[in-house]
Amino acid sequence: MKVYSSSFSISTKGEIDFVDVTERVDGIVRKSGINEGLVLLFAPHATGAMIINENDPSLLEDLKDLLERIIPRDGYRHPFNAHSHLRSILMEPSKVIPVSKGRLSLGTWQSIIWVEVDTRPRKRTILVTVLGE
Repeated sequence: MKVYSSSFSISTKGEIDFVDVTERVDGIVRKSGINEGLVLLFAPHATGAMIINENDPSLLEDLKDLLERIIPRDGYRHPFNAHSHLRSILMEPSKVIPVSKGRLSLGTWQSIIWVEVDTRPRKRTILVTVLGE
């Protein structure tokens, strides 16, 4: 089994921002030379997450509204950005995606999207590990 590791950084605009990272991840998968296997994505951050969904502006606005409705900004014991931490708990900081024929095996409308839920612009790192043959 072959293992290929890489990473990349993105900059976000702050609360609540969406960054499509699909092409960056797919480029790493292609560079890995692995044709069949898995790609593991992990972001070592407590106030952001990755989703796999349709990258449609109206859907992302609906997600923003949902997060703001179910986890409002105020009323928590943790100082300053408790709502950011709680929002990220609803989503995962990692994803595992099949690799087939050297490409991500995503559905037609699926994209990998970073969801920034912290209160200010941030620089985020996404770790990518490709495993397979």
